[in-house]
Amino acid sequence: MSDRDRYSSPLAERYASAEMLALWSPARRYGLWRRLWLALAEAERALGVAIPEDAIDGMRTHLDDIDFAKVAEYEGRFRHDVMAHVHAFADVAPAARRVIHLGATSADITDNADLILMRDALRALDRKIVAILGALAAFARSWRATPTLGYTHLQPAQLTTVGKRATLWMQDLALDHTAIEHLIATLPFRGIKGTTGTQGSYLALFHGDADKVRSLDRMVTEAMGFARSLPVTGQTYTRKLDAAVLDAVGGLSASAAKFSGDVRLLQSFGEIDEPAEADQVGSSAMAYKRNPMRSERIAALARFVQSLTPNANQTHSVQYFERTLDDSANRRLVIPEAFLATDAILALMANVARGLDVHPARIQRRVADELPFMATEEILVRAVHAGGDRQAAHEAIRRHSWAVARELREGAPRNDLLERLAGDPSIPITRGDVTEASDPARYIGRAPQQVDEFLAEVIDPILAGAATARWTESPDGAVMEEREPALAAWMLRV
Repeated sequence: MSDRDRYSSPLAERYASAEMLALWSPARRYGLWRRLWLALAEAERALGVAIPEDAIDGMRTHLDDIDFAKVAEYEGRFRHDVMAHVHAFADVAPAARRVIHLGATSADITDNADLILMRDALRALDRKIVAILGALAAFARSWRATPTLGYTHLQPAQLTTVGKRATLWMQDLALDHTAIEHLIATLPFRGIKGTTGTQGSYLALFHGDADKVRSLDRMVTEAMGFARSLPVTGQTYTRKLDAAVLDAVGGLSASAAKFSGDVRLLQSFGEIDEPAEADQVGSSAMAYKRNPMRSERIAALARFVQSLTPNANQTHSVQYFERTLDDSANRRLVIPEAFLATDAILALMANVARGLDVHPARIQRRVADELPFMATEEILVRAVHAGGDRQAAHEAIRRHSWAVARELREGAPRNDLLERLAGDPSIPITRGDVTEASDPARYIGRAPQQVDEFLAEVIDPILAGAATARWTESPDGAVMEEREPALAAWMLRV
């Protein structure tokens, strides 16, 4: 079959980055399996098992020499993917044939590889969170003091600022960043535990020497870049770890979806647009349309990720006793696709955050339509201070407000409530009172200062930490950067 005659995931074809696709690729996964077999053999040899040096050399030389056609042939015979790879590895490293997978169960290899993949994928997502925070920080600084309508219940409320609203998006991402950093730092290795987690096969391998078994677990754990392994397991690591990872990934997708929803609404109001290409088509019929297609795609992909999040707990709940196999096919789908979709979401979010197009005149017009209603509380206080009757002024404000609201709905060109109030003898205020009460800056509270404080106290330290790159070597030998300096190059047009 040609590539056009078979199904291919849209995540691979359209959405996910090359980095994330490579991370979850067969070459990467099965290359990690071979590295785990090598680490296991090296540790066993160091602890006294008679494994010849040429076996170790052969394994090390052929870590990435994977004949996938041969693997498929073996799996067709054995109906077992791990054993298929054991035999394919032995074919290219024949001196190691008798010691590959010595003492191990499949989960000693597959589960540990999955934990490495998830940790590396979390690192990739975290770098992209930081990039988005940098873009939104610049946006928030630029618009820190620009008054705009705030909304509660999706109804106009007291004013905020354009920059302050951006800090709400950033705060969600900062919380996601903290949660993911904690996971990266604390995610344990399964370790080398054997068939049901008792390490019985390794105890036999070392003739009952429990200290060597414990050393083997520690040595392989450290060789694969983990500080600790789980102290106890069944055949597999507890699937609660998958649930914790997917919860963090799903939470990140929810933050992005909330951002995208706000942008979609703001674009419908005409206040802020997401970026658009010069030749971008919004509709095949309505040529004038400029749709928020990036934000809509974020929402669509986020809904998919959030549908996957409960799956891990459902899987964990039916892993009877030491394990059942009904997790395997499920996890092959759910875990990579959750990461691939969230990676695509962050690429879109970065593109939108970097290119938000603000329309101040439209924002000012919408503020002007609502501000007089918001100013009536201050007008009431000023009227009382001037000697007026509070109840009479309240009734006049109510009567005029309702009348103006009706006229605006029926097409009145502007909100003239304050002028009406100034002309009502039951409300003793001056034109100067009206002018002062009409200033939007009086109604934004500490929003500009909150922007400054949030950026200085929360975001700037995150960005400063990202600017200090730490280079590490991953278990598959690739040099990775735990934090990239500016990450601007990643924020490509989508």
